[in-house]
Amino acid sequence: MKRLTSILGTCLLAAALSGPAFAAPSVVIKLGHIAEPEHPYGKGADQFAKLVAEKSGGDIEVKVFPNSQLGGQKDLIEGLVFGSVDMALVGSAALGQFQPKISLFDLPFLFDDRPHAFRSLDTVGMEIGQALEPRGIKLLGYMENGIRHMTNNVRPIKTPEDMKGLKIRVQTNKIHIEMIKALGASPTPMDLSELYSAMQQGTVDGQENPSAHIYTKRFYEVQKYASLTAHAYAPEPMLISMISWKKLTPKQQKIVQDAANESVAWQRKVSEDEDNDYWNKIKATGKMEVIEVDRKAFQEATKPVIAMFAKTVGQDNIDKVDALRAK
Repeated sequence: MKRLTSILGTCLLAAALSGPAFAAPSVVIKLGHIAEPEHPYGKGADQFAKLVAEKSGGDIEVKVFPNSQLGGQKDLIEGLVFGSVDMALVGSAALGQFQPKISLFDLPFLFDDRPHAFRSLDTVGMEIGQALEPRGIKLLGYMENGIRHMTNNVRPIKTPEDMKGLKIRVQTNKIHIEMIKALGASPTPMDLSELYSAMQQGTVDGQENPSAHIYTKRFYEVQKYASLTAHAYAPEPMLISMISWKKLTPKQQKIVQDAANESVAWQRKVSEDEDNDYWNKIKATGKMEVIEVDRKAFQEATKPVIAMFAKTVGQDNIDKVDALRAK
């Protein structure tokens, strides 16, 4: 019996020492974002972590910190620059304060549909992203936050006239601020983590976000009306600190980039598939009325915003996006 026990112990020890599944990772990457884990790009972050572990044989571990655990979007961007955060998913609206040309993707009614957005992000967007590297951040690709819509707690919004006088929360982004002004409402910049209580207390009347945030952040509990304005598409840039990137070997860099490419494609499909599902879930709560709108009226009202920021984002970039429309 003692001999058998000894043999079993030796075998287990050998397996522990030789099996890659039991080896400690040589690299640990901290990835932060502000969404709930069940949000489509929260799922995308987890899928990326899974792919990196598989492709590296456990040599690289990605630890995901959702729901603003590593700070808000500004904190995450600063963390990337200084290397205190290795990776982050951050909205283009926040990143645009750091690299103005990325604000191109915050322009109202820029894209015809998702395929047009994907073609633009994977070409024009990646070109623009190269300018981030000298400032300490590398762009790996664009996941999706979703298509943005208006909600409020005062009245149904069907035309821009219905928005007059409403206090609408926006991100700290000049394009979003001017867009809300163009629609006759009063923009109120605010961090997403503060938004639920601000709507609950009446500090703001409404906000604009994709269906995933409206549902997973439970905004339907404190908002009566959702208007399907689809006024902007919201990409979610996937970023890594240049400090962290340079610590990786070329082989490790390839693993991270390949996993990013695959997880971006996976996440976009998940986001698109779940969009209708989120609206169905919102309607099923019985707490929020979902309203069709006159989208052409919203498009016309916000056209001056595109002209206002053409120089900031680059008219050439706007032209490149236009050229990628389906013929």
